[in-house]
Amino acid sequence: MNPGEQNPDWNGETAPAEASSSPAAEAFYSGAVVRITRFMPGLGVLGTVIAWRQGGLWTAAGFVVGCLIAYLNFYWLKKTVNALAERVTRSGRHESGGGAVVRFLLRYGLIAGAAYAILKISTWSLYGMLAGLFLPVGAIACEAIYEAYVALRRGL
Repeated sequence: MNPGEQNPDWNGETAPAEASSSPAAEAFYSGAVVRITRFMPGLGVLGTVIAWRQGGLWTAAGFVVGCLIAYLNFYWLKKTVNALAERVTRSGRHESGGGAVVRFLLRYGLIAGAAYAILKISTWSLYGMLAGLFLPVGAIACEAIYEAYVALRRGL
C-alpha cells in the first residue's frame, strides 16, 4: 500500500496509511535502552543527594541500595529479553519460559531480602530503598522527554 492510500480500519472505516519511518528515526529510537541505562547513574546521584538532605544518612544509604538493585534488575531483564529473542529468532521455535521465571523470582527474592535487612537497620532506609527501586521509571521518563524534544526539533 502506498503512503497516500487509505486502508480499511477494523470497523470498515478508512484511515490514512502510516508513513514508513526514516532510517534516521530508526537509528535514533533503537538507542533508547542505551540512553536509559546512561540516565540511571545521574538520577541515582541526584536522588542520593536529595535523600541525604531530606532524610539523612540512612535514607540516602537505602536509596543507594534501591538504585543498585533497580539497575541490576534492569540489566538482568535486558539480558534475558535479548537472550530469549536471540534463541527464538535463531531457532525459529518458541523457548520454554522456565529459566526466565526462575530469574524473575530470584530478582524479587533479592528485593525482599534487601528490604528485610534494611528494615532491621532503619525504617527510613527502607523508604529510601523503595524510592530507589523507581530509578528505571525516572530514567524512562527522562528518555521520553528527550525523545519528544528530538522528535519536535528534528522532525523524526
